[in-house]
Amino acid sequence: MKKTALITGVSGQDGAYLANLLLKKNYKVIGSDRRSSRSSLWRLKRLGIEKKVILEELELSELYDIKRLLQKYKFDEIYNLGAQSFVKSSFNSPLYTSNVTGTSVLKLLETIREVDPKIKFYQASSSEMYGKVSEKIQNEDTNFNPQSPYAIAKVFGHFTTQLYRESYNIFAVSGILFNHESPLRGEEFVTRKITLGLVKILKGDLNCLELGNIYAKRDWGYAKEYVEAIWKMLQQKKPRDFVISTGKTYSVKQFINETLRFLKIDAKWVGKGLNERLINRENRRTIIKINPKFFRPAEVDILIGDSSKADKFLKWKSKTKLKELVKIMIESELNNYI
Repeated sequence: MKKTALITGVSGQDGAYLANLLLKKNYKVIGSDRRSSRSSLWRLKRLGIEKKVILEELELSELYDIKRLLQKYKFDEIYNLGAQSFVKSSFNSPLYTSNVTGTSVLKLLETIREVDPKIKFYQASSSEMYGKVSEKIQNEDTNFNPQSPYAIAKVFGHFTTQLYRESYNIFAVSGILFNHESPLRGEEFVTRKITLGLVKILKGDLNCLELGNIYAKRDWGYAKEYVEAIWKMLQQKKPRDFVISTGKTYSVKQFINETLRFLKIDAKWVGKGLNERLINRENRRTIIKINPKFFRPAEVDILIGDSSKADKFLKWKSKTKLKELVKIMIESELNNYI
């Protein structure tokens, strides 16, 4: 039997990669997005699947919209990837973020309970939930200490998923995904901001790139691999939450240096603190400088995940190293640069 799946936030990085994966597995894929995102289907087009996904409008904050969609199709699986996903923006729009990223999970699960409790549900949790970490390496049992409205909303969604699994016997799981990047990453995220920005500088279309905390450390993996783990979570006999990560952490500055190396830009760092900047040795121009406006009100200094549980039960391990990830992203920037 051909399975039918709903992917909320289908126009995003993970949504596009997951849709592509499910189509290859012969799923009927229904993709939803809020009305304002309907014009941004470039990721689906890049993957050549925009005509293979059935698109539906869905405002996750509106219960009626959710009920309408779940009554229209007989879903086997729902992957909730839709959210207000920019951490910094969540400080500017905390109420909107809590509604779309947090309480929408409750609305989805309650509708599943009412319409069809046999639907399997995946919740996109986030490593940002750990915040100011209490342990050097984070796993499924590490305490959460969220440091942003986004992370708090994700914690709400995570515990709500757990509650519905334990209280109503719904197959509901959360994937605690650490940072995962790709050529399909939005330009607002720091990794893509770096790869695209340095390519623009190389092409002469940008003079200087401005960044925030370049010493923040993150566990960066390849999004295309991570969606395989997402799918595997809903194929298990028993619902479990999983951390998905590489187990290695690098600073933003290290990511920049790797990008410079691949682009063959000869540059050096000078200065300290807010005055630290990157100078192109060839022409002595400043190509990266620090701008305080890009700092978060509450910083998360370091995140590193332990995905040994995923290795054991899902038979999943991250394969792509940081150098390979940068190479993939830069080659895509150069091939698609207009």
